[in-house]
Amino acid sequence: MLGRPVITLYTWFMTRALDAVIAKLAILPPEEQDRVACWLRDELRDEEHWTNQFKTSQNALSKLAAEARAERATGRTTTLDPEKL
Repeated sequence: MLGRPVITLYTWFMTRALDAVIAKLAILPPEEQDRVACWLRDELRDEEHWTNQFKTSQNALSKLAAEARAERATGRTTTLDPEKL
């Protein structure tokens, strides 16, 4: 490991695509690296939030889907026309 960049200590488990992106980010000025890091952190946090939201709402979503199927089966729905939206 001596003489090798520190970045290789954590890249062994990354995909080639992610490794290539991080290599490009590493040559950017620190301010730009921080900007991208903050953006990515926020994106990952947002993704985690929505994943948790959907996990905790599965029962409600299943109930709504069952209601929609029942309404459709009894003919109480209308076909959506995208041209009229």
